[in-house]
Amino acid sequence: MPSIILKARDLVKSFGGLRAVDGVSMDVLDRTLTILIGPNGSGKTTLINLITGIYKPDHGSIVFDGRDITGLPPHEIFRLGIARTFQIPQPFRKLTVLENLLVCCNNPGESFLNAMRRRRWMKLEEEEVERAFKLLKLLNLDHLWDHESWKLSGGQMKLLEIGRALMSNARLLVMDEPVAGVNPTLAHEIFKSLLRLRDALGITIFMVEHRLDIALQYTDEAYVMASGKIISMGRPEDVVMDPQVIDAYLGG
Repeated sequence: MPSIILKARDLVKSFGGLRAVDGVSMDVLDRTLTILIGPNGSGKTTLINLITGIYKPDHGSIVFDGRDITGLPPHEIFRLGIARTFQIPQPFRKLTVLENLLVCCNNPGESFLNAMRRRRWMKLEEEEVERAFKLLKLLNLDHLWDHESWKLSGGQMKLLEIGRALMSNARLLVMDEPVAGVNPTLAHEIFKSLLRLRDALGITIFMVEHRLDIALQYTDEAYVMASGKIISMGRPEDVVMDPQVIDAYLGG
């Protein structure tokens, strides 16, 4: 059985008198694609903002890969191996697809000392380019490597955003509606690419998504939120038949 890579316990986040996240506990298993669903206003985005450090919880804890990350700022959480993509991609539009990935690499930066070690930084650059092409192939973008990113379709930009996030060697990819606004054919391709990445790189994917007709076909585990609480979890086919979930979506 997979180990737990992300563990949340009793998370609470309030805004004024509203408890957007109300005592949420959950486990995300390593090397799975786990989805978080629920009606609008149920607290999903607030929860992923807590996980990625955009918000600090009022109460509770978050543990990633055995380390307590509760309340750490986003850049430290990113450095520890959690990368996030957003609903609207923001690539460097004038850079090529390959260049967009390369600017997201973890590298020691330039210095006088590094400049003197030409053989060392050339080898590092070669390794980064090789890794970028591997990601582009897994994303079916390798044939577009020299295209400026503004020429990509909306769905291709979402794939590029995924590749940029993974150039940091992230172990957990947190995604906010990766197929929002994408036609069904390309939405299926995005999910197939995510599964290829998961299997090839051994990463874990945790996402919020509303396109349940598509997303649940590719999901290992599902959590459902309503009114700031987790109301159901388990296999996708079981979760969608849960009376509490049906009631939450129908507004009964």
